[in-house]
Amino acid sequence: MFTVISYDIVDDKRRTKIFKLLKGYGTHVQYSVFECELSERQLMRLKLKLLDLVDPHLDSVRLYQLDVKAVRRIQVLGIGRVTIEPLFYRVS
Repeated sequence: MFTVISYDIVDDKRRTKIFKLLKGYGTHVQYSVFECELSERQLMRLKLKLLDLVDPHLDSVRLYQLDVKAVRRIQVLGIGRVTIEPLFYRVS
């Protein structure tokens, strides 16, 4: 499922760890925003990892899951594009 993840992390060290974690799951599209194509299993793993890193009293991480219709309605004004990475690559 296409998932947009945004975060507001107070501590620089935690923010860097979360950035590195999310970089392994999707595309960094804005300062604190990632776009990811995740299976249910990947999403569950990612949530567990995020829970270990986030301070629930200071930080905020938001995950927006979008269905195919919603993804088609995304509009980008200015530079950039919606980053939908294929789940599999064909090598010939």
